[in-house]
Amino acid sequence: MRREPPLDPTSEQARDLLGRELTDPSYYRDGVLQRIIDWIGRTFDGGVEGARDVPSLSWLAITLVVVLLVGGLGFLASRARRTARAAVGREGDVLTDEVLSAAQLRARAEAALVEGRFAEAVVEGFRALARRQVERGRLEDSPGVTAHEVAAVLAAEYPDLRERTAAGADLFDAVMYGERPADRDQAALVLDLDVELGRAR
Repeated sequence: MRREPPLDPTSEQARDLLGRELTDPSYYRDGVLQRIIDWIGRTFDGGVEGARDVPSLSWLAITLVVVLLVGGLGFLASRARRTARAAVGREGDVLTDEVLSAAQLRARAEAALVEGRFAEAVVEGFRALARRQVERGRLEDSPGVTAHEVAAVLAAEYPDLRERTAAGADLFDAVMYGERPADRDQAALVLDLDVELGRAR
């Protein structure tokens, strides 16, 4: 008569039973990785078998839908990029389509300076500087002109102020495009430069 194992084994007996169970070769026939590979293979084979039953016209329709979806997403993404670039360009240009005099732009810059909005004071101050030079006939009224293009023209007109004008253009770009903060002194430097350029002959 076969003896049954005790129903309440001791700790040592339990360890022994567990060790024998875990060394059973049936557990190690296929590793976990092999089981995953087998499952993927079975799934893929089932998909291929199912696809064989789909008529060729349906395949053409599915392909067309996928191509249209991918193309539509690509078109929307490119439109979004162009719109974002255009918006940055309009805000970042020195001379914009907005019809304001140098005095009006200067007033905006001074108000921003008083209210502690120094970055805005830098941007509006440089725009006032550029507009003033347009009004004096030293700079062409060209919406879309960049700060460095303004600085290059003014450097030729006023060689003594070349370095300060280039520094003002750098500051405009850093604030406008680099979103860097500005301080009171930087805003005041741009406004002082506007005054000096306005006085220069």
